[in-house]
Amino acid sequence: MKKLLFWSVASLALMIGGPWLALLAGGMDAMGLCFLLFFAVNPLFSLICGVFAGREIKQSWSLPIIVTASFVAGVWLHFEMGEPAFLLYGGCYLLICVVAMVISAWIKRK
Repeated sequence: MKKLLFWSVASLALMIGGPWLALLAGGMDAMGLCFLLFFAVNPLFSLICGVFAGREIKQSWSLPIIVTASFVAGVWLHFEMGEPAFLLYGGCYLLICVVAMVISAWIKRK
């Protein structure tokens, strides 16, 4: 339970704090940081969370949903509320996390 709490807090910090830090940079730096977040950092974090959730799937099955919900909340909070493109990104992160969770659980089972 403590590990799930740690990963949930880390997810909230990264997925809500990342866009906020990108906005603090301002100008063209913000655009570059957003690209880095959306195409490198967030997918990698989703993959790592999925691998962790697959190791203890009975306790951590909700982690992919937490990651996706915190991402959507963070970008809607800091960018434009209700923008449907962010739902597509969130769906991709959810897919990455769930696939990594299933593969990790399958490997652990064997």
